[in-house]
Amino acid sequence: MDDQPLTDSGNADPHGADSPDADRDRVRSDDATPARRFSKMSAAVLGVALVVIGLDLLTKVIAVATLDPQRPIEIIGDVVTLRLVRNSGAAFSLASGYTWVLTIIALVVVAVIVRYSSRLKSWGWAIGLALVLGGAIGNLIDRIFRAPAPLQGHVVDFVSVGWWPVFNVADSAVVCGAILLVALSALGFDYDGSRTGWAARRNKHDHDGEDGGSTHA
Repeated sequence: MDDQPLTDSGNADPHGADSPDADRDRVRSDDATPARRFSKMSAAVLGVALVVIGLDLLTKVIAVATLDPQRPIEIIGDVVTLRLVRNSGAAFSLASGYTWVLTIIALVVVAVIVRYSSRLKSWGWAIGLALVLGGAIGNLIDRIFRAPAPLQGHVVDFVSVGWWPVFNVADSAVVCGAILLVALSALGFDYDGSRTGWAARRNKHDHDGEDGGSTHA
């Protein structure tokens, strides 16, 4: 009687569990979810930023076409008015006269946000950075293309609230985004999804509660 072979080497799977190809497949599978998450967050940053830019450009076009610098329009008495102002400074008319410096700073801010958007693992940070990005680009467009000269253009502001300096949609987005980012940092939520301080303690407490509940179930 002929001995039967214990294994059939001819039918061995070249991509078996211990093969290098299998290891690469596992790595790709493990990386699929983070890659999708990064893609979604990058898309969210881009989407929110585009909405801010669109609203900013639209409202500025309407303001320039309809508002008279010498005749503000009262919305709520003299507390909230629409007043057309050409601003050579930063948000809320700060640092007037340093337009070209502010243009360079805005370009750097945009470049940094775009670079780090692919590393985000926090939706809060994604929204905050998107607001700052959209606002920075909105005002940057004015500085590049509006009079009196390229890179020295004056930003269109048109919303006046009480004693607060006149501002626009881009200014509001930058401030709201910055406040959100500061709040997230203060609470311990980092851009890479890690948690420190209060957020880390809260997360640990929640996990301990879940473990305790499953133990007594």
